[in-house]
Amino acid sequence: MAVTINDIKKLRDMTGAGLSDCKKALIESDNDMTKAMELIRKRGQAIAAKREDRNAAQGIAIGKSVGEFAAIVALKCETDFVAKNEKFVALAKAILEAAIAAKAQNIDELNALTIDGKNVPEAITALSGITGEKMELGAYECLSAPSTVVYNHFNGMLSAAVAFNQPKVDNEVAKAIAMQVASMNPMKATRDQIAQEVIDEELRVAIDKTKAEQVKKHVENALKKAGFNAYYCATEEHQKEAIMKGYMTEEQVEEAKKLMAEKAAEKEANMSEQMIQNIANGRLNKFFQENVLMEQVYEASENKETVAEYLNKASKGLVATDMKRVNLNVD
Repeated sequence: MAVTINDIKKLRDMTGAGLSDCKKALIESDNDMTKAMELIRKRGQAIAAKREDRNAAQGIAIGKSVGEFAAIVALKCETDFVAKNEKFVALAKAILEAAIAAKAQNIDELNALTIDGKNVPEAITALSGITGEKMELGAYECLSAPSTVVYNHFNGMLSAAVAFNQPKVDNEVAKAIAMQVASMNPMKATRDQIAQEVIDEELRVAIDKTKAEQVKKHVENALKKAGFNAYYCATEEHQKEAIMKGYMTEEQVEEAKKLMAEKAAEKEANMSEQMIQNIANGRLNKFFQENVLMEQVYEASENKETVAEYLNKASKGLVATDMKRVNLNVD
């Protein structure tokens, strides 16, 4: 039976494959539409398998909120050209809509959903075979709360979602906080959501840094009092530079090194632990202010109010309880 252009177009509409691929599949299957579809599916899988080791660094991150539930899907591909392809964008949106409809709680639940008779991985593989590029589900994030909001950045590579503790939040207020998440990249919405081991490590680093600064300051003061330039004493390279330029003799360098060691040991043995702890705690609080959404300065504020203050002013007791952020534009 001859293959007609109508058959080719019908198969193309059903599979999304190119005209030449559809024609070839119809010829090989003796114009059996079901067999032709299976041939195209298998060829797509083979093409996708060959590209497994390639880097899928482009794509689209897109989210949607439907009241109490919000989700973000990231579909990845190899090139910006395919990322802007209508079929690629349509597949990402279809996956997102399926996730929203099912309120999928994790990526395993998402992968089990069906799109046009295929589960999500099969649908991605099928399109990968058509485009000739590696494709993969890069991320899936979701939130459930009395109210949620999503902000999709214009470049298509970044999406942010925020959950709130109140059911009715002003749209402009909610969107502003989602944009804050997108631009300021907080780690968590609230301080208590940061893992204790992360906090412990930040405090340890803050204590070590504070002690090192106190020692350095004490040593530099001693060098200055003894008539030495702290810059030329700081490192071995600087000391060699000082000798070479005639700023210090070798004997003076040795004298400075001895003084530095003595003063460093002296300060380390007589350091106020309470002072160190106070300074380190200040640094830890700065870490929270930079990395916790509710403690960040609201970037659109003229008087440097925090996100917590901005939300409370918008609605008494309003809190951002959780957040998700997916950014494909990361090396």
